[in-house]
Amino acid sequence: MQMMSRSNNVLRRGLHCAVLCLAVFGLVGAGDPASRFNALGHQLMCICSCGQVLLECNHVGCPDSDGMRNELSAAIARGDNDSLILQGFVQKYGPTVLAAPTTKGFDRTAWIMPFVALVLGFGVVVLVVRAWKNRPEPAIAGGLRPTSSAELDQFREQARKETDL
Repeated sequence: MQMMSRSNNVLRRGLHCAVLCLAVFGLVGAGDPASRFNALGHQLMCICSCGQVLLECNHVGCPDSDGMRNELSAAIARGDNDSLILQGFVQKYGPTVLAAPTTKGFDRTAWIMPFVALVLGFGVVVLVVRAWKNRPEPAIAGGLRPTSSAELDQFREQARKETDL
């Protein structure tokens, strides 16, 4: 009898966890429309060639930003999910409408290359510093050896004595 109640408890807990997980994952995209509009508007670029994010385009009389904002708010009001909205904008305006490149295909290089360049830059700096550190003493013409500072002081003192009148 006790064994059956334990299995019922385990089953009930499992069912509760499943319902909770479904609720969490089902409501992940749900949020107030203003925050979705703000988030999606900052993922899109204005197509008026100003180079600004859609919600921050500040051209007076911009012919494109108002229409794009209206399209975005209409798509949110229809209940489209975020990826569908972004795909619709890409289909209509092209891939340059996205503020950041995708992480698929050739666009992946836009994410990888800055890190590769950084690592290569550090490598070049390390090699240059090692080369400067390990370079040989400069050769003096005529095969003379470099003099130490003590010898130079002695020569200066001798020159001072000999030129004293």
